[in-house]
Amino acid sequence: MAVTTPEHGLPGHLVDFVGALRRHGVAVGPGETVDAAEVVGALDLLRRRELREGLASALLRRSGQREVFDTLFDLYFPPALGVGAQDVEVPRAETDDGSEGPVDVDALRDLLADLLLAGDEEALRELARAAVDALGTAGASGTGVQGVNGQPSWSAYQALRLMSPETLLARILDGMRQDGDPTDDFTDEVRRREIRDRIARFRKMVQDEVRRRTAEQRGRDQVAKTAVPKQAEQVEFLSAYAEQLAQLRRTVHPLARRLASRLAVRRKHAKRGTLDMRRTLRRSMSTGGVPMKPAYRTRRPGRPELVILCDVSGSVAGFSHFTLLLVQALREQFSKVRVFAFVEKTDEVTHLFEPGAELSGVMQRVLREADLTAFDGHSDYGHALGSFAEFWGEAITSKTSLLILGDARTNYRDPNLAVLRRLVGQARHAHWLNPEPKRQWGTGDSAAHRYADVLPMHECRTAGQLADVVEALLPV
Repeated sequence: MAVTTPEHGLPGHLVDFVGALRRHGVAVGPGETVDAAEVVGALDLLRRRELREGLASALLRRSGQREVFDTLFDLYFPPALGVGAQDVEVPRAETDDGSEGPVDVDALRDLLADLLLAGDEEALRELARAAVDALGTAGASGTGVQGVNGQPSWSAYQALRLMSPETLLARILDGMRQDGDPTDDFTDEVRRREIRDRIARFRKMVQDEVRRRTAEQRGRDQVAKTAVPKQAEQVEFLSAYAEQLAQLRRTVHPLARRLASRLAVRRKHAKRGTLDMRRTLRRSMSTGGVPMKPAYRTRRPGRPELVILCDVSGSVAGFSHFTLLLVQALREQFSKVRVFAFVEKTDEVTHLFEPGAELSGVMQRVLREADLTAFDGHSDYGHALGSFAEFWGEAITSKTSLLILGDARTNYRDPNLAVLRRLVGQARHAHWLNPEPKRQWGTGDSAAHRYADVLPMHECRTAGQLADVVEALLPV
């Protein structure tokens, strides 16, 4: 096993745990580490649930970090070592000579159904441990495949495939129905959801056990690189799957509140305007010409107008959707916001983002209601910029901040730099937010470097990067 004793005992182990949290984006300072040490000293280490909650309260300061914390906690404070204590005896088939044969999967499934029906969490956890030990190795199904150095290669997929807990739903539902109970649809649906939740918890128990066993073999740090989920703000827009995008959307309003509070601090520190030389000289007359009390111009902070041009083609739709939701949450920082979507052509969709509008399916409405395609439905930045300048060019004035969202991939078509230069020249500010990594700019059909010569282009692969850029661009 790759489990090693920390050089400095329990304090060193805690410091290693804090270091792992930092490597995965959880900001933990010296103060929080000291608090965590006091928690460890005050609690019984054998009571893992209390230890988990105590460390979480000492180390976590922001929402969205709990999943990362829980995964790393299970790696650094595992519930068992090796096989661990198992109160569940795995049923095995008997051979002709009376010796113990292979695992009886059907009997194991019957046992799983009984425990899921009872809802006993501790018994399910023991069964998950036993199932991984019996079915979760690469050679468990007769393949004889072993891992590195002859050690078994653990597989949650194989254990769950053989047990197939999802197929037990109907059997457990029948077991929940008591004689004389009403069999109305509502009651059945409530029971189905409860069973699905129990099955999901069992699946997680199996996955956690496989992760623990693998960490003992390969080391915690090696497993943490792939097993620890990313925080929502670290997920890349272009590689996010549906569940991650849904989680990102849930972070919009907390993120907007943080940005608004930072903006309020910036405004507080920037109350004074530029030096008013005439008033300063006039004041200095009473001190013999020495400017003891400089005078400053009164700042008149204005809220600029914002015009957003966003690519809503399939490749960047998730990024555009999240950015538009963030801007919607921050729209009070601007005097006026107009939103234009494009694929091949540009069309205004401001009405879909008005205050109080239902934003859950707004991208579907944009694609369904807006006139965005002309020929083949592929992104055409040059034609989109041209149609915007032709029909809505007056939207860009000296008070306007122009924000363009997209990956700048033109499908080898004319990027129409001349029109973009004209629009940027008309605007007060202009910026381009690109969800692709900088190393990919200019590769293939990307015109990112050519557009970046016309206006500042910012890499916005994650919500964290986007927040930093938006904070810098917000009006003070």
